[in-house]
Amino acid sequence: MDRIDIPKKAIYRLSIYHRCLQRLVENEQQTVSSTALAKAAGVKPAQLRKDLAYFGQFGTRGLGYPVETLATMIRDVLGREKLQPVVLIGAGNLGSALLRYQGFQKEGFEVVAAFDVDPEGVRARGINVPVFSEKELETRIAQEQVRLAILCVPVNIAQSLANRLVGAGVQGILNFSPVMLDVPAEVVVNNVDLALELEHLSFFVR
Repeated sequence: MDRIDIPKKAIYRLSIYHRCLQRLVENEQQTVSSTALAKAAGVKPAQLRKDLAYFGQFGTRGLGYPVETLATMIRDVLGREKLQPVVLIGAGNLGSALLRYQGFQKEGFEVVAAFDVDPEGVRARGINVPVFSEKELETRIAQEQVRLAILCVPVNIAQSLANRLVGAGVQGILNFSPVMLDVPAEVVVNNVDLALELEHLSFFVR
């Protein structure tokens, strides 16, 4: 499917819809109404219909959406028809925890390599993903044709490594470093600041 220019938030919601649809497929449910799918995804039915309308007409009034067809369409849009290779930079405590996470492949991603200043030390902790020195970053990215990266490094080196990733052809960075990265407009960065998220939560548990 050709790439469609739609809002970033809509792409995020598509991922949620896809996860909900996967559960329905596993339960062998054939159709789902916009109301039921929207409720499962935590959005309003009107928002769901608007998001799906970017890709054409789906569903039949009174019958709902065909679960398998809709899941396949969203998977194609998100580029999940095959496993997407991902690299992780910075295999400290957080990075190592992510490398041990078994859910990436289920969602269509494969961490093909990790990079760290102490690759032997990371391997000694029982990490199964191949771990290399950061000096090999560009070479491995080219070999694996990687376009997605996870960044888990200290603030003082985050930007320089982001520059190297962009120079090597990476187009999307999931950034766990607590710093705003300066990247070209065509490169997408999603920032995950765990301390900030906890700060937001703390407001509701006073």
